[in-house]
Amino acid sequence: MADESYLCIGPDVKLGRDVKLSKFINLYGCEIGDESKIGAFVEVQKNATIGKRCKISSHSFVCEGVTIEDNVFIGHGVTFINDTYPRSTSLEGKLQTEVDWKVERTVVRKGASIGSGATVLSEVTIGENAIVGAGSVVTRDVPKNAIVAGSPAKILRYLAEEEPEELMSSSATRDDG
Repeated sequence: MADESYLCIGPDVKLGRDVKLSKFINLYGCEIGDESKIGAFVEVQKNATIGKRCKISSHSFVCEGVTIEDNVFIGHGVTFINDTYPRSTSLEGKLQTEVDWKVERTVVRKGASIGSGATVLSEVTIGENAIVGAGSVVTRDVPKNAIVAGSPAKILRYLAEEEPEELMSSSATRDDG
């Protein structure tokens, strides 16, 4: 674990066994599974879940309502969205509070990888072993084993069934941050 003077971890955070935390992170009301690694300048909000053996790279934002399953890679500066029509004020003109909006869910399935700088909109599921290209904007569900890229992200091709394991083992030896 990192030097605690640089960490902002709420008392309601559930950390699994052997979680690695970098400096300058903000975690509250979330759950992080065994052997996961959280990079510097990452925020994980309440009611977000990160599975086992995940890597969340620096400068990423995991908002309320996001579920990240086991063995997922999140690149640098990835942003998740949990509100399709965000507003600062209610119909009465007052600043919104939690009672004024509903969290929209997002799920990243086991073994998926999301490239640096991607934005994932709400109410989206990224399928098992799927790969999202760097800088993509994911606006709809990504099928299992699909490789998507662009804005909006479009399917480029599908992985062969044995490819994801090979990709995961080769990227597991690399440490970018």
